[in-house]
This record gives sequence, C-alpha cells and structure tokens, in this order.
Amino acid sequence: MDNLRELVMTSLGIELSSDQLDDLQIFENLLLEWNGKFNLTSITDPVEIHIKHFLDSLTVLKLIQNKSNSSLVDIGTGAGFPGIPLKIMLPDLSLTLVESSQKKAEFCKVAVKELQLTNTTVISKRAEDLGRDPAHREHYDWAIARAVAELPVLAEYLLPLVKIEGKALVMKGGNVTSEIQKAEHAITILGAEISDIVNLELPNDFGQRTLVVMKKISPTPAAYPRRAGTPSKKPIS
Repeated sequence: MDNLRELVMTSLGIELSSDQLDDLQIFENLLLEWNGKFNLTSITDPVEIHIKHFLDSLTVLKLIQNKSNSSLVDIGTGAGFPGIPLKIMLPDLSLTLVESSQKKAEFCKVAVKELQLTNTTVISKRAEDLGRDPAHREHYDWAIARAVAELPVLAEYLLPLVKIEGKALVMKGGNVTSEIQKAEHAITILGAEISDIVNLELPNDFGQRTLVVMKKISPTPAAYPRRAGTPSKKPIS
C-alpha cells in the first residue's frame, strides 16, 4: 500500500495514516475475495484498484470538508465507491450507501461490518424511491454519485435528497461541458445551481475526471423525483 500512499500524496496532497492504509487494504482484500463469487467490479488489478477506485474516490476530498455531523448519501455506490473510502478518511461522517443491486448491497454491509464503520447505513433501493421517502428527502448535506448516468438524470436522483444549502456532487470522466449545458435547465427546476467544477487528471494515464457540484438553493418541487425508471428514460430537458 506504500504505492497508494505516494499516489494520494502526490495527486491530492493528502497523507494517509497507517490505520487508513490498513483499512483500505482490508477493503481491497474483501473486494477481490467477493469478486471471485460475484461480479462486483471489472477492475481487479491492484494498481488499477488503487487509482480507479481508491484515489478516484478520494478526489472528492478536494471539495468536502470534515465538518462535525455532516451527512452524505452515496447513490449507486456499487461496491462502496466513493462512500467507503471517504468514510475511512472522514470517520465522523454520517454515511448512507444506496445500491439497488442486492448482491452489491450485501457486500457493502459486510465491508461496513468488517471495517467497523460507525454511523453507516446500507440501503438497497432505487434513488427515485429514496428521494420520495420523507426520512431521506432533503435530509443530507451531500449527495454523491460516480458516473452512473448523464448529468440531467443524476440531478434528479441527487437533488431531492439534499437539504437547502447542501450540495450534490457528480463524478464524471473527461470533458462534460456539453453535458453541463444540457443539464442546466433540469438543475434549476430541481432547486439548485452549479457552484463548482473541478477538473483532475488521474496518474498513470488513467484519464481525466471532472467533479461537478450543484448547490441546493430552494426546495425541490414535490413532483420530483419522478417514478423509478422515468428520469433515465425521459430526462428533464
């Protein structure tokens, strides 16, 4: 894991502690073990795991500060990215991992238990259904998704979950200028505005990343999110 320590320091200026490295190693071992049974990820080479999963997840730390009692919901977390690496780095974070696949959600529960992550919940549910649940609607300081759909769709998944003055963060690959332009109307309708765009380059020629942040400035209309499946079939235009 020394290679990961160096990569994170060089790319993000963040020093990983021995305990954090140990936890990331446990997480990596679990990921590889479970991937032998279920298709959790196509990324299995250790160097690629370190860069495309761990380092990529930790790029979010450029925008998220470790404020006491901050809450974050990770939509479409898959095998726990970026949520679990962020929780390892920010232990005071109140984390909710959301994954509609039962097998992937079960893996996340095992990882949370093995890593002894406190104040962490795993929910197997569609984002649209969660966004209409009063226990979660406009409840979180941060809502995050890592490239699970195009920006207009992600905005409808995330923004109903974010409280006023909270933020939604979308992790995308490469240049997303046209995608942002296409999503501006949807973002406005959903009660937000774009507040930050951060462009990054992953090491070892693993490509560009763009972090798009939307700040919630007014309540999301009750009509959103629409029924499960509708945002991806008919994005707000």
